[in-house]
Amino acid sequence: MATRKGKSYDRAFQGSNKLKVIPLGGLHEIGKNITVFEYGDEIIVLDCGVAFPQEDMPGIDLVIPDFTYLIQNKNKVKGIVITHGHEDHIGSLPYLLRDLKVPVYGTKLTIGLIETKLKEHNLLDSVERHNVNAGETIKLGKNFKVEFIRSNHSIADSVAMAIFTPVGTVVHSGDFKIDYTPIQGDVIDLQRFAELGKEGVLLFMCESTNVERPGFTMSERSVGKIFEMIFNDAKGQRIMIATFSSNIDRIQQIINSSVANKRKVCVMGRSMTNVVTTAKELGYLEIPANTLIDVNDIKNYTDEQLTLVMTGSQGETMSALSRIASGDHRSIELKPSDKVVISASPIPGNEKSVYKVINDLMKKGAEVIYEGLMDVHVSGHARQEEIKLMHTLVKPKFFVPVHGEYKMLKFHKNLAVELGMNKNDVFVMDNGDCLELGKNMAYLTSSAVQSGQVFVDGLGVGDVGNIVLRDRRHLSQDGLMIVVVAINKYTGEILSGPDIVSRGFVYVREAEDLVNEAKSVVNEALSSCERNFMNEWSYIKTLIKDTLKNFLWQKTKRSPMILPIVIDIE
Repeated sequence: MATRKGKSYDRAFQGSNKLKVIPLGGLHEIGKNITVFEYGDEIIVLDCGVAFPQEDMPGIDLVIPDFTYLIQNKNKVKGIVITHGHEDHIGSLPYLLRDLKVPVYGTKLTIGLIETKLKEHNLLDSVERHNVNAGETIKLGKNFKVEFIRSNHSIADSVAMAIFTPVGTVVHSGDFKIDYTPIQGDVIDLQRFAELGKEGVLLFMCESTNVERPGFTMSERSVGKIFEMIFNDAKGQRIMIATFSSNIDRIQQIINSSVANKRKVCVMGRSMTNVVTTAKELGYLEIPANTLIDVNDIKNYTDEQLTLVMTGSQGETMSALSRIASGDHRSIELKPSDKVVISASPIPGNEKSVYKVINDLMKKGAEVIYEGLMDVHVSGHARQEEIKLMHTLVKPKFFVPVHGEYKMLKFHKNLAVELGMNKNDVFVMDNGDCLELGKNMAYLTSSAVQSGQVFVDGLGVGDVGNIVLRDRRHLSQDGLMIVVVAINKYTGEILSGPDIVSRGFVYVREAEDLVNEAKSVVNEALSSCERNFMNEWSYIKTLIKDTLKNFLWQKTKRSPMILPIVIDIE
């Protein structure tokens, strides 16, 4: 039995112990995945990721979840379990673990990548970490047991989770696909999902990234065959390949093709270098001796002896590929003979940045291969038929689609209903919503916990809010106009100015008439203050802003940010 938000529910459910499921991120968006599971006085957290800033977030480096609820309940938190090592699942751990001293559990590679991140934040010694193998079960507190289930994804050592609670079992898919020919490890443990389904699953939480796409996701191994063709055809050419730094299977296939064609491999970009180093140390990358070279040694080899593997598949401004495309890289200069492969799909919102890089590369004469031309990328996320299979195996009482924008979650709900679920047993949640579950009931409460976006800007965390972002957007769109005026503190008499300085609005020397007219308008407004003995600083400041804003809109149909500086002189 399920009820919806705002409706009363079975009295037997009221006051009894119940499981609360609270997503703090990852819903109605791509990224910053984090979910809270709470029973009684105990909490566990699943994943803790970041999102990357959109175009309308100038100056922002990262977006992390709002951890207020966890900080307020820090004494309840028993541990954090991580499904895999992608940034949207581990990236905000350092920001949470500054305030929350709890153990972190993950598979070997996942913990290795987390440790690299903790080192960067000087937190390695203060955070307790535990390696858990797929197939193992851990106990957290009195009320939670968590089983790690082998999965397939675009990074090795990915797992799904079965969370055993007093009211029933929750299965969380994590990010997954069904790859019958994986590069590393075994195929996803479908048998275990089927066993859990037979035992009874209270709640299934399944990712929705590719739910709108019919069919099956291609195997990662298919990309390797395309790489073989590209390398075989690149006689006399230097090859550059940009991909996600965490896609270790993809990097392994690039290395395999390079070795087969007697090429040295140079890894470029900080995140790419960190991941390759960690994966190699832990045995997840097989790299023959003397294959990797430093960027400073590139000059010692001919073009057909080189493969450059780098960051920048999403058009990131400071990435290696973007700097090469713009001619700003300190060590690499693009040649017309270069073959550049972008082995990734643009994340929604990054399309313009990616296409700009492609255009810049082509303008310099390089041959560019991307997903629209050849199958140089396959997704790490399940499509419809794989998702249908998971639903059929798990057979849950209740279902929550996760990991996706609203349209994806809604589509996933409809798919679950098509597969036979009652629509009232499927909950399309938002970040901060609270789903309460008993043994035979699920209830979406009418109140939500605090959630949202926290912006990371340089060393600042949370000190940039929506108002600051609004001002930054305003500045970037229409520029700034500063008005400086000195007035007598007692009489309101204008002693100096108004002087006007413009940045990003008009070039003053080429718009003298407009600036002089603006000065006259401000001067007239200030003179009216003087005549009426209005010398209150805040009133004068507001008057300048409003007067100048109206004037500039009439003349230019633009609204620069106006910053009045009023100097009181006795």
